Amino acid sequence: MHRRALIQTGAVLTAAVAAGAAHASEKAAPAAAAFVNMTGVGLPVITENRIRNYVFVVLKLHLGPGHTVEAVRAKEAYLRDALVRAAHRTPFVLPDTWVALDTAALSASLIRSASTLIGRGALARVEVVSQTPRRRTGMQGA
Repeated sequence: MHRRALIQTGAVLTAAVAAGAAHASEKAAPAAAAFVNMTGVGLPVITENRIRNYVFVVLKLHLGPGHTVEAVRAKEAYLRDALVRAAHRTPFVLPDTWVALDTAALSASLIRSASTLIGRGALARVEVVSQTPRRRTGMQGA
C-alpha cells in the first residue's frame, strides 16, 4: 500500500517540477512580435490610364498591441480587396519603372484600410518582403 502511494507521489512531483520549469521558461522568453504574412497580392502598374504591368507582392503585416493574429486573418480577404481597390484608384507607381511599386505609399494605404476594417492601431507597420513583376522589362521609353 505504501509503495503505491510512494510511486504516485513521485509521479506527481515529477509532473509538478516539469510544469513549473515550462511556466518559468514562458515568463523568461520575451513576447514575440505578432505578424501575419500576406502572399501573392497582384497589384497593377497604371500609367497614362493604361495597365502597363502587374507586380505581385508578399507582405508581412506587423500587428499593433492588443490585436490578435486570428482577428487579422479573419479580415485578410477584406484587406486584400481594399489594397487592390486602392492600387486601381491611386496607383503605387514609381516614376522611373514599371517593375516595382512605391512601398511607402502601399504601406500607408494598407495601414489606413486596416484601421477602418479591423480597428485603430491594428497594424504597427507593413513590410514588403518581395516584389515580383509579371514582365521583367518595363523601363519607360524616352
